[in-house]
Amino acid sequence: MAITILADSACDLPLSFYKENNVSLIPLQVHLDGENYEDLLTINSHEVYQAMLKGKAPKTSQASPEYFIETFTQFAKEKKQGIYIAFSSELSGTYQTAVMILNQVKEEYPDLDIEIVNTKCASMGVGLIVKKAADLAANGATKEEILADIEFQTRHMEHLFTVDNLEYLARGGRISKTSALVGGLLNIKPLLHVEDGKLVPLEKIRGKKKLIKRVIELMHERGKNLTTQTIAISHGDDEATALEWKEAIQNEFGTTDFMIHTIGSVIGAHAGPGTIALFFLNDTPEKS
Repeated sequence: MAITILADSACDLPLSFYKENNVSLIPLQVHLDGENYEDLLTINSHEVYQAMLKGKAPKTSQASPEYFIETFTQFAKEKKQGIYIAFSSELSGTYQTAVMILNQVKEEYPDLDIEIVNTKCASMGVGLIVKKAADLAANGATKEEILADIEFQTRHMEHLFTVDNLEYLARGGRISKTSALVGGLLNIKPLLHVEDGKLVPLEKIRGKKKLIKRVIELMHERGKNLTTQTIAISHGDDEATALEWKEAIQNEFGTTDFMIHTIGSVIGAHAGPGTIALFFLNDTPEKS
């Protein structure tokens, strides 16, 4: 039986990807101007970024229990096998809610066969894992083979990202308002990464050119087989800078396979327009 991959909208893949790759979407929620929206379905990231530039402060919340109930029940009735590749449990309650609802639905449908994986990754760190899993599923891989590959990638996925305006991180409590003000005045760019599913500041760098140079250095330190990897870059409505990063990486490592997409509404609501994030593996599986 073919495996169906499920993924939430925080993996920052476009809606077209879900439709074209038979991936089941779990939308997180965005709250803006007194209205509730389902990420990717009833609001897009460009709308969120435009609202933020006008001084609005969108809020986000996890995927709704009702959506999980409906999705899992449908899988049970159709006797479909699934693997849900979830956004980090350290950044959202979506994973915990999914586990709770799965157990509830199994009380009525004990044969329901869905595995839920806490990737401890974010944005296209999850997106790369989802894409590979969808490719494996489409080519007839077993559930065990797909889960093994997901487990490998979750252990080895690197995240490096920076924000254009520290004020957005300050609003979300990631940094102090004083740090945001001083950083903005001094053109300081924070470089962050992910440790055990949490966003962690790495260092502060002054200026765009020094930032890209430091990112390349960190790729040398952390990456493996970067020439042959698929490297993902996500951006907060700033494709031009994402393409600058792509060109720098191409020139340094000869990489040819990139995925570049906009950071979605949920993560974008906290990081803000102008955010740039980079994802690659610090190890790659041996070719069989």
